[in-house]
Amino acid sequence: MRIDLHTHSNVSDGTESPSALIRSAVDAGLDVVALTDHDQTSGWAAAAATAQEVGIGFIPGMEITCQDSQGISVHLLSYLHDPNYQPLLDELDLALNARIIRAQRIVERLAEDYPINWDLVREHCQPGSTVGRPHIADALVAAGIVENRNEAFANVLSFRSRYYVSHPAVDPATAVQLVREAGGVPVFAHPKASARGRVVADRTFYDMIDAGLAGVEVYHRDNSEEGKRWLLKLATEHDLIITGSSDYHGTGKLNRLGENLTEPEMLQRIIQEGTGSQSLV
Repeated sequence: MRIDLHTHSNVSDGTESPSALIRSAVDAGLDVVALTDHDQTSGWAAAAATAQEVGIGFIPGMEITCQDSQGISVHLLSYLHDPNYQPLLDELDLALNARIIRAQRIVERLAEDYPINWDLVREHCQPGSTVGRPHIADALVAAGIVENRNEAFANVLSFRSRYYVSHPAVDPATAVQLVREAGGVPVFAHPKASARGRVVADRTFYDMIDAGLAGVEVYHRDNSEEGKRWLLKLATEHDLIITGSSDYHGTGKLNRLGENLTEPEMLQRIIQEGTGSQSLV
C-alpha cells in the first residue's frame, strides 16, 4: 500500500481544494491519504466524500502550530481527533489569530521595501482560510519579486530575514495532551528539519513523549540524514509510530505526493489509537 499522511489543501496553504487534492492523490497512485491543514479541519467533509467516491482511503488530520520555551517552531500532526473538542478548539483559535497578526506585521515590514500590501496578499488566500507566510510568498511571486515560494522562503521570508516575525503558539507538550484528550494520535512533524531553522532540543522530545506523543515523522524531505537516524533510534527506544510523508502543497511547494510513505502497520497503529473521528476513515 502507498500511504501519504501529510498534505495540505487551500483550506490552509495548499493550492488545491480538498476534493481536488484527493483526486490528485489517486492520480499519484496512493491508496491512503491524510489531509492535515494547518490548525483547521474544515476540509475534512469534502475530502472524505471525494475519497469515498473515488475509492481511496482517507485519514482526517491537522497540523497544529506550536512553539517551545526557546521560541522554536514545532508542528504537530494530529490524526483522528474529535474536531469539536472545545479545549483544543480554544488553542486553535488563539493560533489562528496569532497567524493573522503575524502575517500583517510581516507585510508591513515588506511594504517598506517592496510593492506589496495586505490587500494584494489577501487575493492569494481562499475565503475562509487564514493568511500565512505562503500567501505572502504568492503575492511576492505575483509582484515579480521572487520566482516561486521556495525562493521567497529562502530569502525575504526566511527566519534569518529582517522581515521575519515570530508569533506565540501553544507549547508542544500541551498540544500533545490536548490531542490525546480529543481522541487523536499526535505525531511530531518533520522534527529534524534543520534547513527550516532551529530544531528543538532533545528535552522537548522527551517532554512530548511524557505527554503522550505517539509518533515521529521520520521520512520527510526536510529532515537531515543524521536527524532521520536519530529519530529512528528514538522511535525504537520509546516504541513510537514512524511515518513518512510528502507534506504536499499542490503547486505551492516542490514536494510531490507519495515521495515519502508510511508503512501499513504504522497506519494500523494510528487507526487503533485514534478514537475521535473514526467515522470518516
